[in-house]
Amino acid sequence: MPHLIGTRIRLRAAEKTDIDSFINWINDPDVTENLMLVSPMSRIEEERWYENMLQRPPHEHVLVIDIKDRDHPGEWHAIGTCQFIQFDWRNRSAELGIMIGEKSFWNQGYGTESMLLLLEHGFNTLNLHRVWLQVYAKNKRGIRAYEKAGFFYEGKFRQAHFQHGQYYDVHLMSVLKDEWQNANSVNQQK
Repeated sequence: MPHLIGTRIRLRAAEKTDIDSFINWINDPDVTENLMLVSPMSRIEEERWYENMLQRPPHEHVLVIDIKDRDHPGEWHAIGTCQFIQFDWRNRSAELGIMIGEKSFWNQGYGTESMLLLLEHGFNTLNLHRVWLQVYAKNKRGIRAYEKAGFFYEGKFRQAHFQHGQYYDVHLMSVLKDEWQNANSVNQQK
């Protein structure tokens, strides 16, 4: 798949050379605070995960979120990952996941821009009708980013996530293709 290019980012296929970054990110408790991961990951486990990922269809592969390097024009720097999972082709639906692993790039709009670019790919290339996600109710930053990308709250799984000795609700959010198209046409007219 060719790169998906946005204003400040690109989404590209994950490479084996990305594994060091992945290991750093998924073993950082600040990064995994709002992810479904609960245990540290070894290099061997991450390499096994990578090889298994390559066996899945290309539309299920992890994409690396790259940003333009500020100090070296023309170069890119990986800051996270995103992907579609849980495809339901009969209903043209898929779940979306995202991780901004480089904490120095949090709260700068890269998550929202990544979501918008991935939604464009999902709706215009993969012909999805509905994209959905799960987010912990306590993840206010994530919820804001998803709302900016056009997602709507659908409901919650009550006390479905156990962390730090207590249970948290998990919100279900989604966006439909026509909602995404309408929001994009409004944004383009501004």
